Amino acid sequence: QVQLVESGGGLVQPGGSLRLSCAASGFTFRNYAMSWYRQAPGKERELVAIITSTGSSTNYADSVEGRFTISRDNAKNTVYLQMNSLNAEDTAVYYCHAAFRLYDHWGQGTQVTVSS
Repeated sequence: QVQLVESGGGLVQPGGSLRLSCAASGFTFRNYAMSWYRQAPGKERELVAIITSTGSSTNYADSVEGRFTISRDNAKNTVYLQMNSLNAEDTAVYYCHAAFRLYDHWGQGTQVTVSS
């Protein structure tokens, strides 16, 4: 069955870094555009970063541009989100998302908390 399993979340101090991973299985990963979304308490889910199926192109939300980097390894069926210079506004549940034509899949989410 289709699975997207996020990992790497946790508690980090302001200014710190985290690297999220999302391991995919059950579908042809290399065909799918991959993205990271996040949802903070009381807020709507928002797109953070997206990467094309080949990894040739990426795009970021203005709020994370220059601080976050999305990447993928199609040999490992994994997408990553490197997060640097974290601040309290980055606190949220981070979700991995896969999309290809009419198909899309979500992970269960991983909590990121930025606090001193």
